[in-house]
Amino acid sequence: MSPYPHHYPPHLTTALPWRPLADDEAQALAPYFIHQGSGRPMFDIRARLDAIFWAVTHNGPWKDLPAAFGPADTASRQFRRWAHKGVWSQLLKHAAMPGAPPILRRLEHWLCRAFRRALRILKLPGIVLARRLGMESALNAPAFMLPDPDLSETLLPLMRRMAQAAIGRPFGTIRAVCDALKSCHHLIGGRRRIPKCLAPP
Repeated sequence: MSPYPHHYPPHLTTALPWRPLADDEAQALAPYFIHQGSGRPMFDIRARLDAIFWAVTHNGPWKDLPAAFGPADTASRQFRRWAHKGVWSQLLKHAAMPGAPPILRRLEHWLCRAFRRALRILKLPGIVLARRLGMESALNAPAFMLPDPDLSETLLPLMRRMAQAAIGRPFGTIRAVCDALKSCHHLIGGRRRIPKCLAPP
């Protein structure tokens, strides 16, 4: 069952080339990155976000981050911390809301790209969230190629009826039913290998 009142209509974001965050953008994002828990607080969140947004919009490895942004390992490590804390998920939810703040709408493409890279950490729950929010740019492949638990809920009763109907039937019928069940399973589970060229813009 979706935790949202409805599944938002799927859409792709408009590409936004990288640039440093504006003052109003940095102020709007700052509350999401308030330091909590142990460890030293970060004094320049804006600079760290500039580095992260550069990395995710250029879609390359962290080591390609220009030296002006500081050590690539530092930016990568902070990005992963925020992913584990659910910051990118929260931002994606707020950007997807019908009444989202204009600044989050403006930065939607960058937030989707950050969330997409965070899917390595968020895994299936992250894919489910992006699907239900309709944020296809936050997915690392076309939606039909990715696992779909919602589809499994729809197909499972049909698959059970197919399996029950095959009992006692000729071998050819059983084999056809098995092939159909296998296709349904692949559809629900998504593709194992997805070419990078098929990732949404």
